Amino acid sequence: MMRGSTEIDMPESSSVSKGKAPLIAAPMKEKGGYKKGIAIFDFILRLAAIATALAAAASMGTSDETLPFFTQFFQFQASYDDLPTFQFFVIAMAIVAGYLVLSLPFSIVAIVRPHAAGPRLLLIILDTVALTLNTAAGAAAAAIVYLAHNGNSSTNWLAICQQFGDFCQKNSGAVVASFITVVFFVFLLVLSAFALRRH
Repeated sequence: MMRGSTEIDMPESSSVSKGKAPLIAAPMKEKGGYKKGIAIFDFILRLAAIATALAAAASMGTSDETLPFFTQFFQFQASYDDLPTFQFFVIAMAIVAGYLVLSLPFSIVAIVRPHAAGPRLLLIILDTVALTLNTAAGAAAAAIVYLAHNGNSSTNWLAICQQFGDFCQKNSGAVVASFITVVFFVFLLVLSAFALRRH
């Protein structure tokens, strides 16, 4: 007797019959790639805020003017350290500038690892504290600068900017620079809030 071999025909898959390799699920591209762009913009804003904060502290700290005339007993001089508010302004803006410099490494970490929430959360907390200090210093100094320009007749405070023009010009520039730094901080907080969004 002849022994017949039994053959089993297996149907070929459509991918094999057409000469195509079977499909392999490719990993999906991670969402939120825009976070790296936000982190880079955050770093640039911090550099700009450092410049304005240092400019504010330096302008106020070097505001000193002595009038060319004097008497035997009096010399007419105006300096930032004559007013505690201006001293607070210089110290506060120096602290803000120092914090911004120290925050740069964390901003770089956010660029390298844009999806890491830890550094971003730390920055948003510390930025809020720095913004509060910056706003307080700028607002307090702005009130004194306003009085220096306009005086107050109710309290018999005389305007001194007509005599101490350079002194008031430096103080005014310092206040403007401090509020520009406040605007930078607001943008930084908004960017951090967007970067912390979950998708």
